[in-house]
Amino acid sequence: MKMKTVGLPARKTDRARERMTITEPLQLRRADQAERLRSERFDIIIVGGGITGAYAAMDAALRGYSVALLEKDDFASGTSSKSSKMIHGGLRYIEQGNLPLVRHSLLERQRLRKNARHLVQRLPFLFPVLSVDGVFDRRLAAGFESLLWTYDLAGGWREGILHQKLSKSEVLAHCPTFKAENLDGGFLYFDARADDARLTLAIARTAALHGAVVLNGAKVTDVRRGGGKVTGVTAEVDGEEIAVSGRSVVIAVGSWLRDWNGAGKDVDAPNIRPAKGVHVAVPWLKIQNDCTVTIPVPGRNRRATITRWGDTAYLGTTDEDYQGDLDDVHCTREELDFLLDGARTALNVDIEPEDALGSIAGTRPLVAPPGGKTIEVKRNHEIRTDPDGLVTVVGGKLTTARHMAEQTIDAAQRVLGERRRVRTKDAYVLGAAGYDPEAVVASGGLRAHLGERYGTESAFVSQILAADPSLGAPVVEGLPYLEAEVVYSARHELARSVDDVLSRRTRSRIQARDASAAAAPRVAELLQRELGFSDAERDRQVHDYEAATAKEKAILLGSEPAMQTPTIGEAA
Repeated sequence: MKMKTVGLPARKTDRARERMTITEPLQLRRADQAERLRSERFDIIIVGGGITGAYAAMDAALRGYSVALLEKDDFASGTSSKSSKMIHGGLRYIEQGNLPLVRHSLLERQRLRKNARHLVQRLPFLFPVLSVDGVFDRRLAAGFESLLWTYDLAGGWREGILHQKLSKSEVLAHCPTFKAENLDGGFLYFDARADDARLTLAIARTAALHGAVVLNGAKVTDVRRGGGKVTGVTAEVDGEEIAVSGRSVVIAVGSWLRDWNGAGKDVDAPNIRPAKGVHVAVPWLKIQNDCTVTIPVPGRNRRATITRWGDTAYLGTTDEDYQGDLDDVHCTREELDFLLDGARTALNVDIEPEDALGSIAGTRPLVAPPGGKTIEVKRNHEIRTDPDGLVTVVGGKLTTARHMAEQTIDAAQRVLGERRRVRTKDAYVLGAAGYDPEAVVASGGLRAHLGERYGTESAFVSQILAADPSLGAPVVEGLPYLEAEVVYSARHELARSVDDVLSRRTRSRIQARDASAAAAPRVAELLQRELGFSDAERDRQVHDYEAATAKEKAILLGSEPAMQTPTIGEAA
């Protein structure tokens, strides 16, 4: 792995390494990563490549520990690519009386805004005040503004702008499709959003930059023990069983802890309660919002949100217990109708189920016993250390992942009998150091597109494009992603499959499900050229992706039943 620093000698302090930028792209090859698993003994092995596991790997690597991060499918392929894409404190947590979580979440939000500045952008939130059937009774508008003041004072002020009270015409300027006859005005406050899958990937790659082994397609099947203590794990990698040796093991598998926890005999596991949430993408021209719009849901006392992302608008979410297959979660027709009904109630929109461009469905790993509504469960996290030294972390949310990781590695190093200082509070994620989001976005065009996805690493994508201008063709019709990005994902981002590229390295699957399926053969061809797999493997990947998207569409439109179709709960 070749790395160069800008303005720094090859050997420098830990603090300097946290801030370094690289002038050559980080090389991550599966064969190299797998060989290190076979040959090295690690201080900390982390199981689960979602946002929590990735940040834990980055944290441990920055403290100087030898680290292995193992993910059975792909980085962020579970909950961490199925979120609402929001980096926020959470207004409703104030309503629940959980002000400490809000205060801490807003602090972590600003850390991400700085440390991952290319991936985390400001997000205005609009709450309309309606004369009838609003998010809240208009007589409570003054009380709601007090809530917003509390939010600002708890840490919202760090964004550099406070909430605003809007007139009716100002609300319509932000979202002209609102039904004007019931609109009195509104409130605007500010949070942040992120491409959750790319944020997770960037953090995992930053861990690798600092020495960690990171590998997707590495399914941990067992936690190894000797003398009453954990000694490593057994992992399946590309058909091979590898015994990975380690001094400590961290389980960070989120909702999947329900089905497998790696714990020894007679050890109680946390109460894991997966809660399903879904989002659907519709054409932005149907909504025409320039910010996240909060809308009431008929018959509910909660709300749904519509967020713009390019030429699409995301409508979500639901919040309901889920007992089905965690590897096969889908948005159902019932859930789709539920969300579209909310949009039709608040907006002058002609929107039908067939307009849905794509959908995502995932589960939140709530730490709670059965009973009551999942929407009322606090989004706190839990970290536990078993007598044999196995550390388990579960719960929390995307915004607070860095802090969860800090506490998790604190627990792991207690198992090791060591104490090293956390360094992630000010540590840049790959692509962030030296990146100026305002200047790049203002430039528009290709530079802005690549900048918001890769930060300063966008130069390496441009180099691929310069070497072969034919790779400037779009991957998916109607979307901005380029074929050069597919090549980059195979060379430098451990992309193994068509699904890795279209679902997570790009977000084509949710933005344009059918068009992404049409692009699958070309993506497979580009991956085959880079990775050297067989024609049979190429054809299998195309078939699997086409079948998966067809099934997703069939369940969404109601022509195929889902494994579990729960009663719709309140929107988050």
